[in-house]
Amino acid sequence: MGNVTATALAPAAHDLSLWGLFLQADWVVKGVMLALLLASVWVWAIVFEKVTTLRRARRAADAFEDRFWSGGSLDELFAREGDNPGHPLAAVFGAGMREWKRSAGRGLGSELAVVGTKERVERAMTVAISREMERLERWMVFLATVGSAAPFIGLFGTVWGIMNSFSAIAGMQNTSLAVVAPGIAEALFATAIGLIAAIPATIAFNKFSGDIGRFAGRLEAFAAEFAAILSRQSEAAAEPQRGRTPAVAE
Repeated sequence: MGNVTATALAPAAHDLSLWGLFLQADWVVKGVMLALLLASVWVWAIVFEKVTTLRRARRAADAFEDRFWSGGSLDELFAREGDNPGHPLAAVFGAGMREWKRSAGRGLGSELAVVGTKERVERAMTVAISREMERLERWMVFLATVGSAAPFIGLFGTVWGIMNSFSAIAGMQNTSLAVVAPGIAEALFATAIGLIAAIPATIAFNKFSGDIGRFAGRLEAFAAEFAAILSRQSEAAAEPQRGRTPAVAE
C-alpha cells in the first residue's frame, strides 16, 4: 500500500512547471507568492499611471507657459484657467493671482502693504506647489516599500519552504536529487517572485523620483518668476497712491 501511494504521488512531486511549483508549495509559501504577485501587478499599474500623469502634466505646462509668456492679459488667463485649473502649473498661477487680487482689492497704498502682498502671494503659491506635489507623489511610498521589502518577503517564503522540504526529506529518509530538487525549487520560486516585484518597483521609484523632482523645480521657478511680476505690478499700482498729497485741515 505504501509503495502504491508513493508511486501515485511521484508525478506530482516531480512537476517542476511554474504552476506545479505553486500548487505543491506549502500554504504559507502560497500566501507569500500570491501577495508578491498582487504587489507586482499593482506596481505595474502605478507605473502606467505615473507615466501618463507626468507626460500629461509636462505637456499642459508647456502649453500654459506659452500662453503665459505670449504677452496676453493675466486677468484673461486667470479667468480662463486660474479659477478651474486642470494641471499643476495652472493651479500655482491661480493661487498666486487669486491672492494678489484680494490684496489689491484692499489697497496697496504703503510700502508695508506691498511687502505683505508679496509674502502672501509667495506663501499661497508655495502651498499650491505642496498640494500639487502631494498628488504627483501619490503611491511613491508604495513603490519604495515594495522595492525594499519584496526580496525579504520572498526570502521568508524560501526559508519556510526549505524548512518544510528538509522535514519531508527527513521523514522519507531519502536524500536523492529527485526528492530534494522539487522542494528546493518551490522554495526558491518565492524568492524569484519577490525579485520580479522588487526590481521594477525600485527602477520605477528612482525614475519617477527624478522626474517629479525636476517638475517640482519647474513649478518653483515659475512661482518665483510670477511672484516677481506681481511684485512689480504691486509697486506700480502703489506709486500713484503714495504720490497723493494728503488734504490739510483748515
